[in-house]
Amino acid sequence: MQSFEQFLQDNLPTSKSMHPTYEKALQEMLIAGGKRFRPALLLGVVSAFNRLMVDSAMHAALAVEFLHTYSLIHDDLPAMDNSPLRRGKPTLHVAYDEVTAILVGDALNTYSFEVLANAPFSDSTKIKLIQVLSHNGGLNGMVLGQAIDCYFENKPLDIESVEFLHKHKTAKLIAGSLKMGAIIVGEDALGDVLYDFGIRLG
Repeated sequence: MQSFEQFLQDNLPTSKSMHPTYEKALQEMLIAGGKRFRPALLLGVVSAFNRLMVDSAMHAALAVEFLHTYSLIHDDLPAMDNSPLRRGKPTLHVAYDEVTAILVGDALNTYSFEVLANAPFSDSTKIKLIQVLSHNGGLNGMVLGQAIDCYFENKPLDIESVEFLHKHKTAKLIAGSLKMGAIIVGEDALGDVLYDFGIRLG
């Protein structure tokens, strides 16, 4: 069975254009490595219930990793955390420029849903997966958490507000990854249980 890391390397996003650095920048944060924690959770659930579906589930795991990587690229931007390093290497806005980093993040965000839309699942399963990933990664999920984190930086928050921040910025995408694994193997009810566990884990 192919590892997720090898699957990722074999399916890095590409772009046929005259731009001299866009494709390299698009792949750089993905090649840099990382824990691959969220894909591992999704694949772990699938493997526990139906190992024959792990190869197909790699596509959903890839979509999660693309979305997560976009969030890291944007988190590092000067307007947010202004981080010079990520995983021991220069962040994209340092290695290239801020415009490139923004656009690479945008590309990985939208491409994650193209990957899901083209994944080898039934249409009904793909719709469920897209809904879970978009809900937990977007408007009322990870993006909301980042908005709160940026707005309240260096400002005191009570414990309930801190929990709300971390639930949205970190826990929801972890929980969503677990739920996506359950959806792939047709265990939707278990997905709700795993989602609650993922919120606590996050």
